Amino acid sequence: MPVFQEPPLAPRDRAVIDEIIAMRSALASDLRTPSRWSGGLRRTAEARAIQASNSIEGYTVDHADALAAVDNEPASNADLITWREIQGYRRVLTFVINVATQDGTPIDESTLRSMHFMLLEHDLAKSPGRYRTGPIYVSGADGVVYTAPDAEQVPSLMGELVTQLRTSRADLLVAAAMAHLNLVMIHPFRDGNGRMARALQTLVLGRDGALDPAFGSIEEWLGRNTPDYYAVLAATGAGGWNPQRSALLWVRFNLRAYHMQAQTITRRLAEASQQWAAIDQLVADRGLPERMAEGIFDAWLGYRVTRPIYAQRSGVDDRTASRDLARLSDEGILTAYGQTRGRFYLAGPQLREAREIPHRHRTPLTDPYPDLPTTIAAAARQATSPTADIPLPDDDAPQNEAVS
Repeated sequence: MPVFQEPPLAPRDRAVIDEIIAMRSALASDLRTPSRWSGGLRRTAEARAIQASNSIEGYTVDHADALAAVDNEPASNADLITWREIQGYRRVLTFVINVATQDGTPIDESTLRSMHFMLLEHDLAKSPGRYRTGPIYVSGADGVVYTAPDAEQVPSLMGELVTQLRTSRADLLVAAAMAHLNLVMIHPFRDGNGRMARALQTLVLGRDGALDPAFGSIEEWLGRNTPDYYAVLAATGAGGWNPQRSALLWVRFNLRAYHMQAQTITRRLAEASQQWAAIDQLVADRGLPERMAEGIFDAWLGYRVTRPIYAQRSGVDDRTASRDLARLSDEGILTAYGQTRGRFYLAGPQLREAREIPHRHRTPLTDPYPDLPTTIAAAARQATSPTADIPLPDDDAPQNEAVS
């Protein structure tokens, strides 16, 4: 068994998959209808993915810098090393979203190595675009927590990975999860394996063209649930390259992520229409130009508003942008921070109060696997031997039927 195999699923898992597919289809339908807010939400979705995937790897990335990367603007807070990592991942995501998910673009070793070069071309010492030639270990608080397969195995294992992707009969959601798992477990590169695995998952999810990859990615959710993410990898791999172990817990972890992230995006789209209605009313009540709604919307979402980005998004020149932002500050809608070229704006007291109202009436998300975090924690503690399989509840036994 050369790489981790797609596990047989239980009826419960198939029901969750059906729910995810229905939500993704509804989101795709909603996004096909042009709206004032979809562009802004797409931009922030990309920024959240960049922020989360880099933060998982220990690079501290704030919203402002993640958005700056999406907008091709200079960094606000990141140091040079972190900024180069952010820009590298932005290049990969841009490729995934705009090129790699198009019909006819193969997912092969050449594509993956090109993506890795985009990710780390700023540091040639990390051998961007080339497989590692030596051993590699993942360290944690207690020392080495994972030993990757020998370097000599990497080319053949990567060949098996892309073959599995090409021939898989599993649902796209499962195939994407397995691609992520196998790449991160093979650990084919000297650096950047986690980000590559997450980008590959986003790529596979976008292959059916049903949902914009910026909205289909689960990287934001993984970033918010990093301890569980590492725990389920530990439980599945048991410290080394053990592809004979069941990947069922990993697949369920990903199904939960898809489900929760789809609910989050659905809620954001619904809230955006309410937010724009409130912003339009605010603009009308104050007698402000309609173009100012663009800057107010970014501040409503909690992001920094800068003159260059406001000018770009509202279609005005720099001088007009400066006057607009100063007026919004005078109105108490925005609050200015910093001086001259480094000045930015955040939501002012009135806007902060207005945006809190919808949050007070939010319906909690529905967890499709409420017991999964406990199961993951228990499995991670037990994963001390490659022969010790992952414990599953008796009523969740998978069925040996073909994965549709």
